[in-house]
Amino acid sequence: MEIVNKIGRRKTSVARLYMESGKGEFNINGKSLESYFPSDVLQIIVKQPLMLVEQNGNFDFKVNVNGGGPKGQAEAIRLAISRALCEIDAENRPPLKKEGFLTRDPRMVERKKPGRRKARRAFQFSKR
Repeated sequence: MEIVNKIGRRKTSVARLYMESGKGEFNINGKSLESYFPSDVLQIIVKQPLMLVEQNGNFDFKVNVNGGGPKGQAEAIRLAISRALCEIDAENRPPLKKEGFLTRDPRMVERKKPGRRKARRAFQFSKR
């Protein structure tokens, strides 16, 4: 099987994924899944699409991910894996779509506006 190349994005994170048949190894920015995401919750997020279509341990992944925080990066990788699984086998698409793993979550941080403390939060108002 050839290498499948897909991209996943979430917030400001971008994950470039290279998937090939193997024995379920993850290489994320040169580290293993466990050392890159020490949190069990984030490891589960990354593996969700594989568990759903029962392909856990069938593919090796090389991922370059940058930008954003750990959660955004984990969800970007999840989207890239889901897209790659759809390319491998079209029958994987309905269950992944039903769980929402193929939807690019468009929510981004709103920009800070001038004259405000944050995007919408005004400075404290003093009556006197």
